[in-house]
Amino acid sequence: MKRGIQAIALIIGFFVGYQNRFDVGRLLENWLGSGFGRLSESGREILSTGTIALLFLLAAALCGEWLLRVLTRSETAIRHMPVPELLASSAGITLGLLMAALLYPLLSALGGGGPILALAATVFLVWSGYRIARSKGLELWRVLKDGGKDKAEDDEDEWEQRKILDTSVIIDGRIADICKTGFIEGTLVIPEFILEELQHIADSSDLLKRNRGRRGLDILNKIQKELDVKVEIYEGDFEEISEVDSKLVRLAKVLGGKVLTNDFNLNKVCELQGVSVLNINDLANAVKPVVLPGEEIVVQVIKDGKEHGQGVAYLDDGTMIVVEGGREYIGTTMEVMVTSVLQTSAGRMIFAKPKLLEKAQ
Repeated sequence: MKRGIQAIALIIGFFVGYQNRFDVGRLLENWLGSGFGRLSESGREILSTGTIALLFLLAAALCGEWLLRVLTRSETAIRHMPVPELLASSAGITLGLLMAALLYPLLSALGGGGPILALAATVFLVWSGYRIARSKGLELWRVLKDGGKDKAEDDEDEWEQRKILDTSVIIDGRIADICKTGFIEGTLVIPEFILEELQHIADSSDLLKRNRGRRGLDILNKIQKELDVKVEIYEGDFEEISEVDSKLVRLAKVLGGKVLTNDFNLNKVCELQGVSVLNINDLANAVKPVVLPGEEIVVQVIKDGKEHGQGVAYLDDGTMIVVEGGREYIGTTMEVMVTSVLQTSAGRMIFAKPKLLEKAQ
């Protein structure tokens, strides 16, 4: 790459030097004096052309490392850029160049700093066209792509709507069981930046994080190989966005999909930005058995409660039952009567009394 950059710089230098050989020759004559004047005309032209070419080569050698880093970063960014975003960015740059071409004759005719002003306007218009097209081009692409579809196609797309998985729901693992039951339709989208985050967690020096990351990778492997679910790996990225949650929200807008998560904060961010979200915790709470005040259930009291005399038991689905006066029954299985049910953001909590006490009263 370095030699290629230097070779290109040398060729450009020869071209520029040849085009300006007479002007460069006069400068060299002023610097070198009579020695330069004793050369033949062809010798002066060759020396003038070669001087500019060598200057370009020297500049390429000094700036080669920097140019190589810029080219590498640009290549990586383009390779990870979604195709619609790449097309939109190219269209924005082209539009900026066309506007600059229209303004160039007018600005150049101003005289003095006209050419410099024209160059600055070109850079500004190209950069503005790129930024605007990249920020809004994806949404425009989606609108244009979906604009000609009939209702039947829209219904099919709704049925096949993409579900975008975040890191927390993958590590949680329940998504594999839900997919196995067939309650999730459509395509599961796993962004590449989520895979990178999972790999980073799996390589962590912390044992707990490492186990969580490996569990997440095992869950993905199970979904892909063992379950009858369509899985899509999204290779695009949003380089201008640093936060993974923000990338997920942006991707959901681009694909018109739903974010599948159990992260409370991401859930709120999606709702604020108008992105559909499916929360595994909400699903788990919705399918828990319904108990009503006055209903009798059999539980095993296993530990003390927070308040004096309370005992704590759990249903099979993990729902906590606070038994008033149940402390003395710790370790025993007993029948209790539900007095009230409290629904919180953390889940459902049931309050009950021992049926023995109820009969005594």
